[in-house]
Amino acid sequence: MAELDRAGPVRAEDAFDVGAVHRWLAAREAGLAGLALPEVGQFPGGASNLTYLLRYPARELVLRRPPIGHKAATAHDMGREFRVQRRLKAWYRYVPTVLALCEDEAVIGSPFYVMERIEGTILRGSSDVAMAPEVARAVGLRAIDCLVALHRVDVDAAGLRDLGRGAGYVRRQVAGWCARYGAARTANVPSFSTVMAWLDRSQPPDVATCLIHNDFRLDNLVLDSEFRVVGVLDWEMATLGDPLMDVGGALAYWIEADDDAVLRRFKRQPSDVAGMPTRAELASYYCSQTGLVVDDWVFYEVFGLFRLAVIMQQIYYRYHHGQTTNGAFKDFWFLVTYLEERCRRVAGLGAAGAAGTTGAAGAAGLGLAQGEAF
Repeated sequence: MAELDRAGPVRAEDAFDVGAVHRWLAAREAGLAGLALPEVGQFPGGASNLTYLLRYPARELVLRRPPIGHKAATAHDMGREFRVQRRLKAWYRYVPTVLALCEDEAVIGSPFYVMERIEGTILRGSSDVAMAPEVARAVGLRAIDCLVALHRVDVDAAGLRDLGRGAGYVRRQVAGWCARYGAARTANVPSFSTVMAWLDRSQPPDVATCLIHNDFRLDNLVLDSEFRVVGVLDWEMATLGDPLMDVGGALAYWIEADDDAVLRRFKRQPSDVAGMPTRAELASYYCSQTGLVVDDWVFYEVFGLFRLAVIMQQIYYRYHHGQTTNGAFKDFWFLVTYLEERCRRVAGLGAAGAAGTTGAAGAAGLGLAQGEAF
């Protein structure tokens, strides 16, 4: 069966003052004053911003806050994430309803916001998903339909024009993610210098500027009982940018049934079940729905993989320096190394050499658990 998005116990390092949140929220949201403190759980997969369930007797709310420890300078902006969703709600029906934003760090030690919970099913990597092949295919295509609809949002009408910096998005992304990797690099991961140089010299011009999600994955979608999309979550990195970069980022997470053992071992969504479209099919479908013509997806694929490696390295940096004790992150250095090799292969850059080589045996030796969150 597919996994319901169940909240588990709150990790000790991620705990907060529930009473302080309740008092703050009750002063702003009708119907909460006078109630007992909510039951609190933590949703799985919180490698970036942390997400919690606040369960009141007749209402379930969700709280989002940043992680503890080292963060990229522009990451984890709760106010920005809140305002994007509030403005977008009228123009994109899949956005959660946000309720209140707290930017006073005195309440729980960080900014946070609260939103209504969207109930449904979230397809996570470790799920044994009971879907007929034709249903699985429909799920993959519906995800792309949601992405196409987002890219068609009128950003001026939605009041979101201030999210972007105009032309040059691809160039800024290459430079920015290269800098982030340098800032988060630890001694046990490769330099990515060859890959970064290739990205710099291979980047295409922007094809358009539109609203992009920037972290579009199956496990950020909420599905109803008929596997139709009813919600899109995790708007932390939404911005104005090139739509093909959004597609490339999404496809970096799309692991297929015939991918190698290492890649399949750290999948976070069941994109490899029978019937799911391939990455090539999804890219083709996106183009057919938008009218865009892409002669070569290699740059977008390599950039998506590189960006994924940087995200994982930023998370590993926090673990490496003791800023989080979440054991799910301890082997991320290995996955970053693997992604460097994969970038090289896709770009045709050749092998990194024996010292940096990984493989299925290495994954097994490290004891990596299938479906570990990142």
